[in-house]
Amino acid sequence: MPSDEDFMSLMEPTQLYNILNESFQYPCLSDPNFLLLLDARNTNEYNESHVLTAKSVKKDTHGQYMLPYDSEVECKKYVVVYDGTTDSLENKESPALVLAKLLMESGSKNAVQVLCGGYERFSALYPFLRTQKILWLPQELDDIRTYPMEVIPGVLYMGDLEQATAPHVYKDLKIKGTVACVPNKPESELQKSDNPAAFIHLPLSDDPDCALSEHLSTVCAFIDTHTDKKDAVLVYSELGYSRSAAVCTAYLMYKKRANVQVGYDALKQCNRTACPNTGFLDQLEKWYESTIGKVEATTGA
Repeated sequence: MPSDEDFMSLMEPTQLYNILNESFQYPCLSDPNFLLLLDARNTNEYNESHVLTAKSVKKDTHGQYMLPYDSEVECKKYVVVYDGTTDSLENKESPALVLAKLLMESGSKNAVQVLCGGYERFSALYPFLRTQKILWLPQELDDIRTYPMEVIPGVLYMGDLEQATAPHVYKDLKIKGTVACVPNKPESELQKSDNPAAFIHLPLSDDPDCALSEHLSTVCAFIDTHTDKKDAVLVYSELGYSRSAAVCTAYLMYKKRANVQVGYDALKQCNRTACPNTGFLDQLEKWYESTIGKVEATTGA
């Protein structure tokens, strides 16, 4: 017989961060079937501050949770619950797990995910994603300012040109280095760091034949100089789907000593919208063979 663990799982804060910031033409949060995010803490704690778009779950006179009337749990792509501090699936009496079990019994089509570390851990990592706002109108959800996707927690982000020119992104994510994958833009418009050394410009078009591979080793070394110090780097292109995805895939390949499939799969785990063009993927494979793969073969690793 399936156990509770078959129907619920822990979600790391970085996963919820990326879900909250996923977007196509509009933030995915504007899709009513995208995310159901429920706060299992008491009402006073919720009113003081909660995760962006989270709904409070109240209890009846018998102390049992009552799901919000518009939960429609069976329709949601993601169902996520949190309390203050729960960080495992062991304590079945914790508020988050009690609520998660109720959601499972109420017909969630996907596994219910419990935020690891709860509100305390998430809000410490992403204080800019907490709010006191309770009611969100559709237009307000359409207008939410999304942040770059988090590829490596705290150190590597992937975004678009609009995000890369927004001062709050640099302040909130503590960006210290940028990789701009955009053509036909003067560097004076792209440079957003106070440190001129913390910037590299790749004037690349999204053409499959564009010479991406010749820049990859230099870019990986540049990113390394920051991530080794735990300084955050933003890689961005105009729409944030192809060129920035190719560069982030290359860095994951470089760090994992892995081929393009492994690197790309790792990126897609963080960012479902990542989509390098086929020419870039071919270049990444050849770059792997001529650099990482060659070193691995030489060392016998």
